Amino acid sequence: MVEIAATPQSRMTGLMHRREMAADAGMLFDFSHSQPVSMWMKDTLIPLDMLFIRSDGSIANIAERRVPGSLTPVESDGPVRGVLELNGGTSARLSIRAGDKIIHPFFEAAK
Repeated sequence: MVEIAATPQSRMTGLMHRREMAADAGMLFDFSHSQPVSMWMKDTLIPLDMLFIRSDGSIANIAERRVPGSLTPVESDGPVRGVLELNGGTSARLSIRAGDKIIHPFFEAAK
């Protein structure tokens, strides 16, 4: 179950202040067009994996097990359309790697 963060307010709030997230849950940030993206973990209480996704659905890079509360910027490797945040360790558990494809209508429309 993936929540969508497609408005400026929902992208700004993201997963802040949540104490837990179901193992099969996540949040997909839609930036509506490709651009360089920088994320952080301010006020985020759970470790996260961040998958930076190009407009064609391919994963540009993955930032694994980001530290809760960190203000260190986490940046995309080039322009991306979206970011999928998952529980920390999910990428390794599911063997998700850069270059893999994410299937979602946001990325289908960009073809």
